[in-house]
Amino acid sequence: MDKVGQMQQTIERLTSPGRGILAADESYPTITKRLADHNIESTEETRRFYRSLLANTPGIGEYVSGIIFFEETLGQKNDDGVRIPQACEQQDIVPGIKVDKGLTDLPGSPGDKITQGLDNLGDRLDGYLEQGALFTKWRNVYAISADTPSRQAIEANAEVLARYAAIVQSRGMVPIVEPEVLMDGSHSLERCAEVTEAAQSALFAALRRHQVILEAVILKPNMVLPGKDVQPRPSAEVCAQATLRVLRRTVPAAVPSINFLSGGQTCEEATANLNAMNQASVSKPWVLSFSYSRALQNPVQAAWAGDNANKAAAEQAFLKRARLNSLARQGQYRTELETTD
Repeated sequence: MDKVGQMQQTIERLTSPGRGILAADESYPTITKRLADHNIESTEETRRFYRSLLANTPGIGEYVSGIIFFEETLGQKNDDGVRIPQACEQQDIVPGIKVDKGLTDLPGSPGDKITQGLDNLGDRLDGYLEQGALFTKWRNVYAISADTPSRQAIEANAEVLARYAAIVQSRGMVPIVEPEVLMDGSHSLERCAEVTEAAQSALFAALRRHQVILEAVILKPNMVLPGKDVQPRPSAEVCAQATLRVLRRTVPAAVPSINFLSGGQTCEEATANLNAMNQASVSKPWVLSFSYSRALQNPVQAAWAGDNANKAAAEQAFLKRARLNSLARQGQYRTELETTD
């Protein structure tokens, strides 16, 4: 199969009905912090057991089409000695990999960040392919303040995301592009919409410049919401209306799927907001699904609590959260389902 055919096959698997993507790609510092929130020590073995649990939960392939992993996980095995990427494939889950190398200050633009990792990316991708990964993720961030993000930051980050996507597609892999406007702060919903529209517009202009095949790209954006310090929170319908307005202005219909990040929302908020978007009556030429991290994993980590005797309870917590988001992806979620098994 040629590279375009390989990417198309991967897109079809990732966008299959009723399913979404789990982001389990936390770096060492991030996973250490997340586990510490549940009094779990982060060691190579606890990370192996936990991420193996995610990939091997019986029946999870009904709701999850892909899992984004951290580099460490691609080489790890489950308790049966099967490498975790291959365990994913056994449930028709596509293994993916985070390939950026984190954030650094953007020179000349105080308060703005740019993402590192383009050096030797092609060589790294060749290794990830050999380990079974078929899609990738790269995250940029845009913090909202009185002075940020600057136009320089928006354009520079768009250029980096486009260069990354072009390199990934040259290997026959599908790139997820993630331009995340952060929820930190007290900015208004309107200000979030303004920055999100600017970031996404610049991104798609850059993707075209670099001749990236839009039909083989997945967008992983933030939802349009006010800063997390703002109370009361808007309804799911208000979030959906604002988010879809921006997407309809910026995202070409050629893009097959938009898989939202949960970005500071509670599990229930992220699910309800996705559901409202799929229920909205406006035209939506793309699949609208999820690529959640904390909004899928928090209940799992709480149920596991670092005690492997709680494996079955953790699997059930994962299945429930994934099923509710699968329903939201179809516009069929109801809040009363949160209190039923």
